[in-house]
Amino acid sequence: MKKVALTVAVLALGLAACETKTENAADNTAVENAVETDANAAMTVDNALDAAGNAVENAGDAVENAGDAVANAAENATN
Repeated sequence: MKKVALTVAVLALGLAACETKTENAADNTAVENAVETDANAAMTVDNALDAAGNAVENAGDAVENAGDAVANAAENATN
């Protein structure tokens, strides 16, 4: 009878330990997923900032090209 009681106690402790590890694993997975989501959001913001910077650069190039076109037109008109 003592062996059965001891076996049951050991099994109960083992199950309790497994449950704690399972809960910890679930918590860790949730934290990892949250961190990955934050990292993806940061990358999205970075990409949006790059796109905005490219748009500003393209606008600057367009202004420069328009200025060159005006200068060329003025030069052509005098020749």
